[in-house]
Amino acid sequence: MPYRRNRNTVDDMYAITLQEPGAPDVMEWTEVPDPQAGPGEVVIDVVAAGVNRADVMQRQGNYPPPPGASDIIGLECSGRISAVGEGVVGLGVGDEVCALLSGGGYAEKVLVPATQVLQLPDGVDVVTAAALPEVACTVWSNVVDTAGLTAGDTFLVQGGSSGIGTHAIQLAKALGARVAATAGNPERLERCRELGADIAIDYHDDIAAALLDATDGHGADIILDNMGAKGLSNNVKALATDGRLMIIGFQGGVKGELNLAALLAKRASVTSLGLRGRPVDGPKGKARIVDGVREQVWPLVAAGRVQPVVHATLPLRDAAEAHRVLEAGGVVGKLLLTT
Repeated sequence: MPYRRNRNTVDDMYAITLQEPGAPDVMEWTEVPDPQAGPGEVVIDVVAAGVNRADVMQRQGNYPPPPGASDIIGLECSGRISAVGEGVVGLGVGDEVCALLSGGGYAEKVLVPATQVLQLPDGVDVVTAAALPEVACTVWSNVVDTAGLTAGDTFLVQGGSSGIGTHAIQLAKALGARVAATAGNPERLERCRELGADIAIDYHDDIAAALLDATDGHGADIILDNMGAKGLSNNVKALATDGRLMIIGFQGGVKGELNLAALLAKRASVTSLGLRGRPVDGPKGKARIVDGVREQVWPLVAAGRVQPVVHATLPLRDAAEAHRVLEAGGVVGKLLLTT
């Protein structure tokens, strides 16, 4: 559909919508009502939106939005604030920002709680900033806030060339960890090294054996895993004593066999933490995670020690093509959609 054709009222915008789950072409460029800012909320005129694996899962019908969230796909965006609700402080119309969303990013405008909005880090432009909120909040909440990464830890990220992986390598390295990363071919393994990985492992090999060999039998103090069931047994083998396995994805299935004796012998733990379904406020809420990212990650971004990695940028109306590219594999970092 041509841009803004047949706009019915000034209170309409365009967004990517789904009538039913399916292949990428089920996504449609359609008119929907403009969002209105309520108390504690802002409306952002979207400049760019990040494309995430969770978006593909939602399009396929495997990852429905949590209650109360927009059914429009999109978990992060950047743009300019166009409306501010009652009670919002520290943000104003015209501010360039990025935001963590529960949905709604594939649109010209999005409504978001003000506590999930971040001013742009120094040195990052408004388009590129869309690559940061979801990965930064996911990695910080799992690796730093929950798993407690500290300098000297050995950290393994599965899928090091992904959006999550490219961010996790840089953040863990900046925090003083020894970083290991997996990837599927020599080019992507080299990119992991360029980003700071000390150890790069082909994920077609025995990951646990390779990591134990590279660390003189120590293993990983923390593992960030996006595969789930498929890698569960090998991840437990790769853990160090008192190690923490953080599962954030299920690309390798949701049901696996866990050797509790092996876990007990290492005094290790397995944790799976979602981000999208968390409440806005409270001790486990998104607002606290966003605050942690602002305080601990943004200074590293501003200093150039953690940089957004953008594979390609496509027009928002070409969201279907972006999904095809992501599903085909080979994306290093993030895909972005621009309005």
